[in-house]
Amino acid sequence: MRRIGLAVVLVVGLTLAPIVAESQQAGKVYRIGCLLLPPLAEKPSVDRQAFLRGLRDLGYDEGRNITIEYQSAAWNRELLPDLAADLVARKVDVILAAGPQATRAAQEATKTIPIVMIVEVDPIESGLVPSLRPTANVTGFSANMAGLGGKRLELLREASPQIAYVAVIWNPGNPAATSEWKEIQAAARSLGLKLESVEVRGADDFVAALRRLSQRRPSAVVMIEDTLTYAYRSILAEFTVTNRVPAITAGHAFPENGGLMSYGARMSDLFRRAAGQVDKILKGAKPTELPIEQPTKFELVINLKTAKALGLTIPQSLLLRADQVIE
Repeated sequence: MRRIGLAVVLVVGLTLAPIVAESQQAGKVYRIGCLLLPPLAEKPSVDRQAFLRGLRDLGYDEGRNITIEYQSAAWNRELLPDLAADLVARKVDVILAAGPQATRAAQEATKTIPIVMIVEVDPIESGLVPSLRPTANVTGFSANMAGLGGKRLELLREASPQIAYVAVIWNPGNPAATSEWKEIQAAARSLGLKLESVEVRGADDFVAALRRLSQRRPSAVVMIEDTLTYAYRSILAEFTVTNRVPAITAGHAFPENGGLMSYGARMSDLFRRAAGQVDKILKGAKPTELPIEQPTKFELVINLKTAKALGLTIPQSLLLRADQVIE
């Protein structure tokens, strides 16, 4: 009888063990750290909403089974290392790093906590990772793909067929921007357009560049986006409207801030997909098991109000292809 009783106890114990473990795991509240360069708005941005929606779709509810620790540098890049160190001190389970500088700060702060990056640049050329197959604690998404620079110039020409002299604002200190500059040069030769390279490495350069362009009067402007140039998107938008110069960049924030148009990876989709990588990591996957992914969705955004201010009539064929038209 004792043997039978012992057998029953063992069977019941073995049966209940996975249930108890699963219950304990289900009761765990995971801590997700979010490291951002832009200010953290009270109303979540489109990208942040996409990330939160992705988490909810996977069964995560803030306050129930996850907490999210936000750290924003409010455009002050020098704060990022301290903010990243603070997330590490809070012992978060995973860090979502938005942008190359946030990613680098997180890398320097920890070699063990998994990092899911979302960057606009080529992560290999920018020196963030050696390859798209992670070898350390960093995985995530890159919005950069070959050919987009030339495509933006083609779209700008389609929106404004009369352009002949195009100024290209870019940061030569960014290897990915150098690659895009070469793409734009090739596209310009094919389209018969004259280019002017406008190099910017800091705030003073950007202000001086716009002052110079106001004198040279290019017929159009292309801005190669990175962390530096992105911060001046509103200033560029105001400049192009004041000087009646059509312009294009990669991010939708440019036309949303009054610029003419943008074409690039749909960042909100990358943030939504990032929730999936975070989920896998929280369930035990290692960053080395998750290849760095590239965009699959792209969006064309046109500000029709700005087009009218510039005296442009956007072809209907281009408007029909736009993912968003701002009126």
